[in-house]
Amino acid sequence: MTDITRLFDIPYYQLETYNLQNAFTTKYDGEWKSISTQEYIDQFNKISRGLLRLGVQPNDKIAVISSTNRTEWNIMDMGILQIGAQNVPIYPTICKEDYEYILNHAEAKYCFVSDIEVLEKLNAIKGNTKLQGVYTFNQITNEQHWTEVLDLGADPSNQNDVDSRKAKVNPHDLATLIYTSGTTGTPKGVMLSHNNLVSNVLDSEKRVPFDYGKSKALSFLPICHVFERMILYLYQFCGVEIHFAESIEKMSDNIKEVRPNVMTAVPRLYEKVYDKIIAKGEELTGIKKKLFFWAVDLGIKYEPYAANGWWYELQLKWARKLIFSKWKEGLGGNLDLMVSGSAALQPRLTRTFAAANMPIMEGYGLTETSPVISVNDQRHKGFKIGTVGKIIDNVEVKIAEDGEILVKGPNVMLGYYKDPNKTAEVMTGEYFHTGDIGVIDEEGFLKITDRKKEMFKTSGGKYVAPAIIENQLKQSRFIEQVMVIGEGEKMPAALIQPNFEFIADWIIKNQISMNTDIASIASSNVIKDRIQKEIDVTNKNFGNWEQVKAFELTPEIWSVEKGHLTPTMKMKRKIIKEKYIDLYNKIYQQ
Repeated sequence: MTDITRLFDIPYYQLETYNLQNAFTTKYDGEWKSISTQEYIDQFNKISRGLLRLGVQPNDKIAVISSTNRTEWNIMDMGILQIGAQNVPIYPTICKEDYEYILNHAEAKYCFVSDIEVLEKLNAIKGNTKLQGVYTFNQITNEQHWTEVLDLGADPSNQNDVDSRKAKVNPHDLATLIYTSGTTGTPKGVMLSHNNLVSNVLDSEKRVPFDYGKSKALSFLPICHVFERMILYLYQFCGVEIHFAESIEKMSDNIKEVRPNVMTAVPRLYEKVYDKIIAKGEELTGIKKKLFFWAVDLGIKYEPYAANGWWYELQLKWARKLIFSKWKEGLGGNLDLMVSGSAALQPRLTRTFAAANMPIMEGYGLTETSPVISVNDQRHKGFKIGTVGKIIDNVEVKIAEDGEILVKGPNVMLGYYKDPNKTAEVMTGEYFHTGDIGVIDEEGFLKITDRKKEMFKTSGGKYVAPAIIENQLKQSRFIEQVMVIGEGEKMPAALIQPNFEFIADWIIKNQISMNTDIASIASSNVIKDRIQKEIDVTNKNFGNWEQVKAFELTPEIWSVEKGHLTPTMKMKRKIIKEKYIDLYNKIYQQ
C-alpha cells in the first residue's frame, strides 16, 4: 500500500486501490472525454520527463493559468510536483498587471495557459518577466501546445531521473505558491508544503461521506483556489470520478449530464440556484403553487435530527415526495452532498437544501490553512445550522482574548513567500491568526461572527460587525450585493447592488410603469422604497446603533472583472467605497 506523504503519492494510491476507468472527464468540442488512473499517471510522468528535458530544476516555479478546470491542469500539477518543482496557479480573471507581479515575484520559468483570452493578457506582459516559454492547452495558431512537452517526455529513457527527483522530495518541502486574491494590497504568496495539503486531505476525508470508488463529482470552482484544489486531491484519494463543468453558465446543463453525487461551491452560487428554483415556483398556479411554497416554508423551519418532532417530520416526508424530489431531479437526481466554503452561507439555504435531501455542509478555512479548519458532517450529530462545524482532527483552535480565531496544526502554511515580516505579523509561535472573530460552543461547533479587520466603530463609539448585517440583508431577493459602511460616521449605512434580474421580472409582473434597465432600476424611488421595506425587516434583528439608517443603490453589477470582488467573490471594501464615493458622500452629506 502506498504511504501517502506527498501529493503525487495520491494517484499511485488511487491506482492500487480503485484503478478508475474514468478518473478525470472533460468536455471537448461537445463530447465528454475521460482518462483512467493509469493514463493519468502515464501522462504526468511524460510531463515530468519533458520538463526535465526543458531544464527544469528542483524548486523552479511553473505557473498555470486556466479559465476552466480541466484534466490537463491535474496532469501538469503532478508532473511538476514529482520532480521537486512548484506549481504556481494564477487566477485567470485578475488583471495583466497582477499576472506580471505574480510571475516576477515567483520567478516563474514556464507558464501553461488555457485559452486565447488568458494568452492575450499574458503576451502583453511576458516581456517584463523571466519566462522561458509559454504553452497552451487549447490549440492556438503560432503558439506552443502543451502536448509538445508530452511529446518531449514520450521517450522513457530519463524516467530514472524522474524517480530520483521524486525520491528526494520531502513531505515538508514546498509544493505550491498560492497568491491570495486579497481584499487589500498586493497579492501574498502563501507557501504550502506537501504535508500541509496531504494532512488536510487525510483529516478532512473523515468528514465527507463518499461511496468510495463509485461516487461522481462535478468540479467548477476555480482550481487555482486552495478549496477546490484540496477537494480534487481528496476526490482522488477517495476514488471519486471527477467531471469538470464547462463553465458556470453551463453548470445546470452539465449537472444533468453528469448526475453527480457531490459538488462544492461558494454561497453565491447556491443562492443563485435557490433563486432560480423559487422563480420557477412563482410561475406555478393554483394548488401546485400553494404546495410548492408550503414545502419552501416547511424547509425554512428545518432542524436536523428530527428536532422539530413527529408532525414536522411527517409533513417533511410528503414535501420531499411531492416537491423536493423534483428539485433534486433538476440537479441531476443523485446529488446527496454539497460543500460550501469561502464565505458565510445563509441559514435559510442550509435549512432548505437539507430539507430537500441535498444537504450543504458548510466548512471554514483559509488559503494559509490548506484550507480546512472545520466542517459540518451529517453523521454522528456533526451538523449544526449557523456554524461551520467541528474542528477536524489534528488541528487545534483557540479563541484569543479579543475573539480572534487562532489555528495550529500540520495544515498551517510555511509562511508568505519572500516576506518574513508579513509572516511574523500573522503568527504567534505555531498559532496562525485568521483575522476572523468566532466562538466555539458547548458542543464543539465553531461559529464565525465577523472579520476582525471589517469591524468598525461609529463616531458614537459603538462597534458594528458588518458581515452579520450583510448576510441577513442578502436573504432578500431584491438585494444581490450589499456593503455596510459607517466607520467613524454617525450611523451605519449601506451601498447596495440590487438584484437587477429579479427586480426587472418583479416590475413586469406587478405592471409597474417604469423601464427595466439597470440605470432606471438603480435610480427609481419605487425600487428604493421597496428595498427600504426589506431593510426595515432586517433592522428589527439588530440594536439601534447597528441598524442601517440610509442606503444608496449602485448603477452597475459588482463583478470580479470590474474590481468589486475578489476571484472568490469576497468584496473589496476599499475599492467599492472608492468607486462609489459620490454615493457615500451623498449618504453622509460630506
